[in-house]
Amino acid sequence: QEPLVESGGGLVQAGGSLKLSCTASESIFSPSVMGWYRKAPGVERELVALMFNSGSPNYGDSVKGRFTISRGSAKNTVNLQMNNMNPGDTATYYCYAISRTRDYWGQGTQVTVSS
Repeated sequence: QEPLVESGGGLVQAGGSLKLSCTASESIFSPSVMGWYRKAPGVERELVALMFNSGSPNYGDSVKGRFTISRGSAKNTVNLQMNNMNPGDTATYYCYAISRTRDYWGQGTQVTVSS
């Protein structure tokens, strides 16, 4: 069983919106942190957004004001609503979680924004 299951992603035109979701499997004990990173070819991995058990979410500078992370209705699920997207958002998006000091990564979902 994959520890983190991602859904969403795909192709969208510039200015459009997409939504990603990530659910932690029951093999992961109640994550204290869940969120997303992204990786584009030739670019270092970049923080997108993280949600914590307490406190405010943390966003990468390039997505502030455009992307919103929130808790899903299902247990241990987070959603990433991506609005006003641009070609610079094209990347593989990886769900990330921390549970009991251990890191977990999803397999990644491709997001492509056409100009």
